[in-house]
Amino acid sequence: METTVTGRGVALRGVGHVYPSRAGDVVALDGVDLLIEPGSFVAVVGPSGCGKTTLLQLVAGFIHPSIGEVSVGGVPVTGPGPERGVVFQHPTSLYPWLSVCRNVELGLRLRRVPRASRRSRALTELARVGLADVAERRPYELSGGMQQRCQIARALANDPDVMLMDEPFGAVDALTRERLQDDLRRLWLATGRTVLFITHGVDEAALLGSRVLVMSPRPGRIVDDLELGFSRSASTNDEIRSDPDFAAATARIRAAIRDVPPDHHPDPRSRT
Repeated sequence: METTVTGRGVALRGVGHVYPSRAGDVVALDGVDLLIEPGSFVAVVGPSGCGKTTLLQLVAGFIHPSIGEVSVGGVPVTGPGPERGVVFQHPTSLYPWLSVCRNVELGLRLRRVPRASRRSRALTELARVGLADVAERRPYELSGGMQQRCQIARALANDPDVMLMDEPFGAVDALTRERLQDDLRRLWLATGRTVLFITHGVDEAALLGSRVLVMSPRPGRIVDDLELGFSRSASTNDEIRSDPDFAAATARIRAAIRDVPPDHHPDPRSRT
């Protein structure tokens, strides 16, 4: 399947971030230079506390870098914006008193999109993620996996250039996670969105990422950068997982996480 690229690129130049603390400042990121090409699916892995979520929050505009610049489509990020859709690990941002459809409409409503247009858009995105038949239910009536698909539909409804996903499948069971991985891979191939995807799962990163970045323990730096083709494959997820090349890729990622040299520098492809 050919992907039609619809997203915009993301750039981080000389980015560092420090969290002030009474016990001493915590350096979460240090010297991150990164260029994410439009239409790519970039999965980020690394040990706990390495700054993966901080990286995503900087691109989302939830926090500002202590040093350096973050831009999307060449425009500096100064705060959240509709061109960046965010999907969180837990679907707690869904409002339980609103229907599934009205939850998906919410961003459009805040942007004063006419009622008929936002309803049509919401139903289109719900159909895309397989939730058209539950549009009038409340979120608490859905399974965890369905709630996550609702979050994805809500992000897509705003027609973002970039999808930012912070461990979106971390709170669901293993079988649901595999189904959602399959759904997301199909969705990315169909929409051509630029995706920044944070995960603890090495297999998940290799399966979904057209590019996988490995981060060092704090302070977070990019210590490996792999271009992978599994996400664009016509093979099923099970067939990909049984591919010897997939096993080799995941072994390299695990080794990079486990054996980070103290002064290792990023692959030059990650530099802008």
